[in-house]
Amino acid sequence: MTTSDAGPRAAAARLRIAVPSVADRVAAELRRMLAEGELLPGTRLTESTVAEDLGVSRNTVREAFAELAAERLVVRQPNRGVFVASLAPGDIHDVYTVRRAIEVAALRGGGSAERIAAVRAAVEEGKAAAAAGDEEALGTANQHFHRAIVALAGSRRLDTIMAQVLAEMRLFFHRATVDAHFYRGYLDDNDHICAALEAGDTERAADLLLAYLDRSEQKQAAVHGK
Repeated sequence: MTTSDAGPRAAAARLRIAVPSVADRVAAELRRMLAEGELLPGTRLTESTVAEDLGVSRNTVREAFAELAAERLVVRQPNRGVFVASLAPGDIHDVYTVRRAIEVAALRGGGSAERIAAVRAAVEEGKAAAAAGDEEALGTANQHFHRAIVALAGSRRLDTIMAQVLAEMRLFFHRATVDAHFYRGYLDDNDHICAALEAGDTERAADLLLAYLDRSEQKQAAVHGK
């Protein structure tokens, strides 16, 4: 390879890394659907249906399924197909450990006015859903709140990690939401955390979030019989 070739080839390599593949984008969309509660634990996913819905090839969907299987968001059962995972009680503490590490740190770091406004928007989205009696939308707003907290850090890598965590959390929460008012218990917490953030008191906001996550983990462990 000549020196003149090195620049274009290096640029092409960087482009491949920077631009997600189609399979990565399909996996990201499926994670979003999991996080938004659109796919329930135990739901069977077929390559043909997902390919048709998203306008991609079945091979692309197969790659996306493999990516999600590695993340334990779906499971492939021999001679039956691919199913949305039902996470085990033992996964709960691990997921909450990750949440404490990235959410609390992101909150302590504060963020731009625009990113703080996104946290407030998620709080108001939750209030509107509660007023409308829409429990599913309330759960989605709660997911948006935690995604906005991690987004304070301005890190695409952390955003990607949080996308997987949110998808896993929704799999837990589907069982918890047998209690129709499950998410309403978090509305005031979200509001208080956001208010401390808006006031510039990031340490108080972080302490409130840490206590919130501790209570949430205890509730999840109780629901899942751990």
